[in-house]
Amino acid sequence: MENRAVLKHLKIAPRKVRVIANEIRGKRVGEAINTLRFLDRLAATYVLKLLNSAIANATQAGDVDADSLYVKTVFVDEGPTAKRFLPRAMGRATKILKRSSHVTVVVDEQ
Repeated sequence: MENRAVLKHLKIAPRKVRVIANEIRGKRVGEAINTLRFLDRLAATYVLKLLNSAIANATQAGDVDADSLYVKTVFVDEGPTAKRFLPRAMGRATKILKRSSHVTVVVDEQ
């Protein structure tokens, strides 16, 4: 039985979070946690918390051993984009897009 955890409105661009998601997809839970602990990216801390939440959801739902879980899927969708403007020379302005992400982690038994 698969269990999931969802993190919405993460203030990190999706392309930066997808790098982290690709590292843990398909791995056993213990190996994925170990990988996330040693990655030197800001998004890794948020994905680690999300993975721990998915594990907790799985163990709360029924008689599931946390050691038998693996990361079935991880996907990162684009969240809302905040639009800002930066003043430039000669009265012009440049658009700045502050992107956000929606991250979903699904764990399942092997």
